[in-house]
Amino acid sequence: MFKKLGPGVLVAAAFIGPGTVTACTLAGVNFGFSLLWAMLLSIIATYVLQEMSARLGIITQKGLADVIKQELSNPWIRNSVITLIFSAIIIGNASYEAGNIGGATLGMEALFGLSYSKLYPVILGLAAFLLLFFGNYKALEKVFIFLVLIMSLSFVMTAVLTQPNLWELVKGLFVPSIPEDGILTIIALVGTTVVPYNLFLHAALVSEKWKSEKDLKLAKRDTLVSIILGGLVSISIIISAAAIKSTEVNNVLDMAKALEPLYGSAALYFMGIGLLAAGITSAITAPLAAAYVANSCFGWKAEFKDAKFRAIWILILVLGVVFLSFGIKPIEIIKFAQITNGLLLPIIAIFLLWVVNRVGVMGKYKNTLLQNCIGLAIILLSILLGAKSILTVLGLF
Repeated sequence: MFKKLGPGVLVAAAFIGPGTVTACTLAGVNFGFSLLWAMLLSIIATYVLQEMSARLGIITQKGLADVIKQELSNPWIRNSVITLIFSAIIIGNASYEAGNIGGATLGMEALFGLSYSKLYPVILGLAAFLLLFFGNYKALEKVFIFLVLIMSLSFVMTAVLTQPNLWELVKGLFVPSIPEDGILTIIALVGTTVVPYNLFLHAALVSEKWKSEKDLKLAKRDTLVSIILGGLVSISIIISAAAIKSTEVNNVLDMAKALEPLYGSAALYFMGIGLLAAGITSAITAPLAAAYVANSCFGWKAEFKDAKFRAIWILILVLGVVFLSFGIKPIEIIKFAQITNGLLLPIIAIFLLWVVNRVGVMGKYKNTLLQNCIGLAIILLSILLGAKSILTVLGLF
């Protein structure tokens, strides 16, 4: 099974970053198991959209932005849409890359102590650079499968150590409830799981791995297994955090320390390994996704090791390390990234749903009625949540 895993693993690795880990930690600490249903819903929505993206990539052998450009005949609309997509992805990924490296740094601090903590961001940035510069897609895929499995095992073991109440767990997963002050946490859980740039990343990666319609079944299974693995990690973090009685927990490392008196140093080390893996995988996929989006938006048709392709991911990676190493907190850029991401998800989901329904693009592999109904429901939800996240950033909600 693991030999057949492919691009879906990179998608799972991309959405399980430090932001997701922190959002899940706070959900568990503040609301126990009561928001597990929101995570389950996010996992289903992620699978539906990523399956559409993968199917589009295999059938057209093009990136999502390429197909959108091809299908938009009006030059003004086409250029406006591509500009919005490119700027939102580049600015968003550059802003959050610091968070990805910062999350991996927390993992290193848990494992190796604080003695050389100032060097950790540079070490991690260099490791990500070497993997991207000297690696190729197949090599990266193997690295990611290893890291995602390590990450899954680490967080699941932490959850098992807490010995959760199974009835409460099942109730939290399948009985929706919105606790007081819980709406913003629900938005955070959905927003960190259903990631707009993953739709571009997935379409580009499947077309590199698979070339035939016969591979659709493999791609669907790869997507399903990978998203379930990623979802299992998120759910495990919420379960682990729910075991903490104190609410003095602001991030995942606080959670590991809070678990230590109850379950011994194993919790701290499992959490440290998991967070390190989550940070590294996201620190690689964010620059990589930005490069694929630029490649698709500008129609470069650049290969993995072409100078233009490398220039984009190097820019994102360097900005992330610089922001973190010098203590720069690009609050306004991050706020702008949140606003653009809030706008971007429903827009990209609408365009994705539109192109996978076009017979000229997909032929007999266009969406079914059921897929369209679920897709429309996801779009309506993303519009609602996107509007609320934008209003929250602006201080109006």
